Amino acid sequence: MSALQIVAAVICVVITVVGVALLVRAVMRMTSLFRLGAPEKRTDSPGARTATLLREFLGHTRMARLPIVAIAHWFTMISFGVLFFTLVNAYGQIFDPAYALPLIGHFPPYEWLTEFMAWTGFAGILWLIWNRRKHHPARSAGKDGRKSRFFGSTFWQAYYVEFTIFGVGACILTLRALEYALAAVTDNDHASALHFPLTFFLGMPLESMGREGIEQFIVAVAAIKILISMAWMITISLNTTMGVAWHRFLAFFNIWFKRNADGRTSLGALQPMKVDGEPVTNVEELDFDEDTSFGVGKVEDFTWKGLLDFSTCTECGRCQSQCPAWNTEKPLSPKLLMMTLRDHSSAKAPFLQAAAAGKSAPATTDGEAPKGDYSNVNLLETALIGDTGYDIENPLTAYNPHGPDAVIDQDVLWSCTTCGACVEQCPVDIEHVDHIVDMRRYQTLIESAFPQELAGLFKNLENKQNPWGMSARARLDWAKGLPFDVKVIGSDVESADDVEWLFWVGCAGAYEDRAKKTTRAVAELLHTAGVDFAVLGDGESCTGDPARRAGNEILFQMLAGQNVETLNDANVKKIVVTCAHCFNTIKNEYPQIGGEFEVVHHTQLLNRLVREKKLTPVAAPEEFAKQPKDKSGAASTGKSVTYHDPCYLGRHNNVYAPPRELIGALPGVEYKEMERSGMTSFCCGAGGARMWMEEKLGQRINVNRTKEAVATGADRIAIGCPFCRVMMTDGLTAEQSNGDAREEVEVVDVANMLLAAVRRGEEQKENDEAEQTV
Repeated sequence: MSALQIVAAVICVVITVVGVALLVRAVMRMTSLFRLGAPEKRTDSPGARTATLLREFLGHTRMARLPIVAIAHWFTMISFGVLFFTLVNAYGQIFDPAYALPLIGHFPPYEWLTEFMAWTGFAGILWLIWNRRKHHPARSAGKDGRKSRFFGSTFWQAYYVEFTIFGVGACILTLRALEYALAAVTDNDHASALHFPLTFFLGMPLESMGREGIEQFIVAVAAIKILISMAWMITISLNTTMGVAWHRFLAFFNIWFKRNADGRTSLGALQPMKVDGEPVTNVEELDFDEDTSFGVGKVEDFTWKGLLDFSTCTECGRCQSQCPAWNTEKPLSPKLLMMTLRDHSSAKAPFLQAAAAGKSAPATTDGEAPKGDYSNVNLLETALIGDTGYDIENPLTAYNPHGPDAVIDQDVLWSCTTCGACVEQCPVDIEHVDHIVDMRRYQTLIESAFPQELAGLFKNLENKQNPWGMSARARLDWAKGLPFDVKVIGSDVESADDVEWLFWVGCAGAYEDRAKKTTRAVAELLHTAGVDFAVLGDGESCTGDPARRAGNEILFQMLAGQNVETLNDANVKKIVVTCAHCFNTIKNEYPQIGGEFEVVHHTQLLNRLVREKKLTPVAAPEEFAKQPKDKSGAASTGKSVTYHDPCYLGRHNNVYAPPRELIGALPGVEYKEMERSGMTSFCCGAGGARMWMEEKLGQRINVNRTKEAVATGADRIAIGCPFCRVMMTDGLTAEQSNGDAREEVEVVDVANMLLAAVRRGEEQKENDEAEQTV
């Protein structure tokens, strides 16, 4: 061995031993951190979970929202695994420059794969580095570049990881070229394009170095490759909160343990609140005392899956770029929230572990051990949610993972609309909404620290069973004046067995004037189509959606339990609803408490009726289309329509096609899609109980969305949810008063548009019959 080989061997062996030892320690620390979390069962259907993992890993299905990024990341990711063997080979080359792995070292398919992945991985990381630079906050809109999805990310960590991959890729390609040159100067049969198809041209000029020069060069490059790899291992081992590096390991576990084994996102139903590790599905059976805690008040109250979520965050910012709160200058960023909870849990873990073991407190960040009783350590006493005194112009100050004030400002927590954009976008299946609602539960039920406006909401829900505090006797007022009788279960019919569908009107549909028009339209369309339906009348109560999203799980359980009992007593099987929130709650959350029903949204049922020719829409005459409303009060279709996806219909339940198909069935109507639509649709601002909270920070979410709708130039803004109708109408009114929207533009439900077209068909049919009679 040459002196170079001896020095390289000693250095590489030492750094490898140190790196592996530190990595083992880091894995043990992270594992012990996750064990601090509350228990949760996530091991059902192992076969389906494994299939989901393979699909998301190999297909990059969660990354595909950004296709070019997904392609570059796929090659970079796959090369990490495939090219691991080149690291093993580098150790051999330290001792013998001509070393090749046994069996596969000179096996052409392996060599082809190695060179292909080396080049594509190298190109992929170059593109990702360029993309990060292109979208750097310094080059992005907003104060301090907050429109960049990388705003708030830890850039040194990202660059370190990226340039590590760049360095390793460069070393692999250089080594392959040198291996070709060495084979050529030693007249080895392997010196051919068969064995070096993508690097032989790089190796040919290196032949002039001679055998000894090439061998020394191989040793040096192999050592550099090992040093880069081990330095990376040591760095991530000393920085267990380095999500941009650790996600390449933790993502496999996070995906396998995701809520739904079949791969569905953790949207739709919220997870039930847990007490002592068991889900609460009946508050009447809940046995608790003054020490019982609800929700998450400390980071260790999260489940182990929650702690795994935080550590898996790769700081890519896809959630942040789609968040309606963040995009309207509010302090909530799902990414910053996950990063803060990750850093806080990691910093607090040693104190918790020491306290559990009865040991003295570990050293603080400044190297001094906390004085006095262990329970007085500030990090243990720092509130998870509270007043941080943050600067609205500097949203990063709303997050303090190490204290001394609250870890997360309450404005962060209560800005969330639970729209699910963060969950939908996350490539590693983090369950942001569940964590946010869990923290709200603690604030509402234990601390009574919720926005003032929610006190009125809770009071109305508890006393009157609806958010508006209206009398139950008024629940059928919407039906007054209809040219047919609306059947009521319990008075007109004995049970739901006597009709085909139960029409769940909902609180908005019964009390809110704009929503009443939709309720009447749906009832008339069902009657016209010959669909036999009935309603519950004053037997309905609020589904409990706003209470649950606001963290008042106890109130939700009371309302939901009452409704499930009523529905089961009436033998209800099939339900049609107009409210996206009612739809989601009855369909996805009532099964948690014993309510199993077939639930459809009104756009789904109406679309089915149109396809079955039971409803026939007719185009408006040219002179009629110019009028904003027909004389019977139903909104006209207008010449052009855009559609706003309700979050709880679209993202939470994947109902995207039926409303668009309905609009497409309207003759003479041009459809104009908004830029943010479908999975990337922007929230109206009403979800997460925000409908009943004043929006005091930044721009109003509904105005932001309305501007986008108006920009399409459409005559009608179609919706499929009463919450959306209220928010979009208010936004349109504001835009029209500012002169930024045409006066003839209207916000209408898809059902109202269909009714106008169907009525024209009925009138035409009556006129034809009259002419035939004459």
